[in-house]
Amino acid sequence: MANSTVNIRDSIPETFRATDWLGPFRSRRLLVALIFAGLAMAPGELGSLTRSLMTDAYVQVSVFVAATLLLFYGAERVFGFDIGRSLSTAKGWQVPIAALLGATPGCGGAVVVVAAYSSGNVRFGAVVATLTATMGDAAFLLIATRPDAAAVVLPLSFAVGIISGWLVDRFNRVDLTPDTGNLCIVAPRIGRTRPQDLAYLALAAPGLVVGIAQLAQIEIASVFGIPVLWIALAGTALGLFIWSTSPLQAMTNSEDSPATRLAEETSFISVWVIGAYLAYDYAATFAGLDLAAWFAAVAPVLPLIGILVGFVPGCGPQVLVATLYINGALPFAALIGNAISNDGDALFPAIALNPKAAVVATLYSAIPAFVVAYGFYFFAPGFMN
Repeated sequence: MANSTVNIRDSIPETFRATDWLGPFRSRRLLVALIFAGLAMAPGELGSLTRSLMTDAYVQVSVFVAATLLLFYGAERVFGFDIGRSLSTAKGWQVPIAALLGATPGCGGAVVVVAAYSSGNVRFGAVVATLTATMGDAAFLLIATRPDAAAVVLPLSFAVGIISGWLVDRFNRVDLTPDTGNLCIVAPRIGRTRPQDLAYLALAAPGLVVGIAQLAQIEIASVFGIPVLWIALAGTALGLFIWSTSPLQAMTNSEDSPATRLAEETSFISVWVIGAYLAYDYAATFAGLDLAAWFAAVAPVLPLIGILVGFVPGCGPQVLVATLYINGALPFAALIGNAISNDGDALFPAIALNPKAAVVATLYSAIPAFVVAYGFYFFAPGFMN
């Protein structure tokens, strides 16, 4: 395998073509988008509740995620440097830097570390550190809606990642030597700033004004004479269009513009947030189900459930866990357990490049996740709830 190449572009076209918008996964996304649109246009209480929830999801979550991504990716573009090369010469700082990259909101930092390991530039402890520290895209959601909880989860995950990485480098005896052939981990590049990217950014701006006003407990009925409902539904509809026609399965390419990355990743996160909002309120309104009471009845296993959900590759399930926590259905112990155990989108390239290392790293991250989650459950049960 000296010249083997693992490239996400092998399965996804590098440049989005108008004739290729109904690929295998895009057709399923289109179906989901149409279902959401149908629910929003439904008559009576169903449609009214759906539109209200979509508005809440947009002004309470999506616009803040977009603002955070714009700051993050804008700074990355301005101050960009070769992180992989820096890691290879970091020596004793390798594990802390890897953990810091993992703790950075989103999955880009963790993917860089996985790529560096597969190229032979970092030790396995760095992989465990970054996968343990990362919360993936769910971090953006938590920062936007519960900054107080994010201020605890992200530094704690970072610290646990460092300790885990150092312990693995010291005691791991499993042979996980990577194949150092010509490996490439690249998300497909869209290559240009599209009109929908700029439109999404333009809609997010007044939406952010509304979101900030709500945080300040100021009611705003319209922005520039446009009703909040129209802005939110337009932003939601555009996000569904971007997501359902996207050439990306998970990650965005760092070479794409911040506006493109913002539109793609915010749309992805928003779909899961909308789904969680609808599921939670539909169950409470139409089925009379008190999810908080139901979860309280099985409270001892909730941290374990959060940890197990963290084993699922990708950020979608982790966004759902964060949403349930924000809505008061899950305790902080379940959230922190999920944050430590989940590997976000970084698990996809890890599995593709070195399946054995990916599995072992995930299992290693489950140990501190279990300890920390049940530590909070037993010794600080009401913390951040």
